[in-house]
Amino acid sequence: MKHSGGNFEQSYNAQTAVDAERQIIIAAELSACASDSGQLAPMLDAVERHLGALPAQALADAGYRSEASLEVLATYPCEVIVALGREGRDDARIDAQRHPHTAAMAARLQTEDGQAAYRRRKAIVEAPNGWIKTILGFRQFSMRGIEKVRAEWKLVCMALNMRRMAYL
Repeated sequence: MKHSGGNFEQSYNAQTAVDAERQIIIAAELSACASDSGQLAPMLDAVERHLGALPAQALADAGYRSEASLEVLATYPCEVIVALGREGRDDARIDAQRHPHTAAMAARLQTEDGQAAYRRRKAIVEAPNGWIKTILGFRQFSMRGIEKVRAEWKLVCMALNMRRMAYL
């Protein structure tokens, strides 16, 4: 992946799906792709594999937004709310002909229910990510190779879950 300064380094993009009620990580995935935009559908698939069902609602930040991704997510039988970044503001114009799924998401985010649901995202998912860094002290992978790093990431997430469950 490209880093600041223009150089490239071996890096990975870690994803988590977090239960809103208990803040337990229910799915953890990892890719070598710098962009999050194609990662939400695989995360929802992982949630379904682990729980046997999709969540009623999935919330994601603007990094997961792309017209192609929103088109795929529209086929899922759960509500998916993805922030749009600047395009979601009142003064931005979204071409509904060229980007119908983005326009539909913008309309959803303009409703009171959509805004209230999305406001919860930060409190749900950012806390476990912060705990991984702060409480577990995990800031970089010690393994090399995507399969080994993927296993290490899932082990870190499991360790956090076990710690959290001890206090529930």
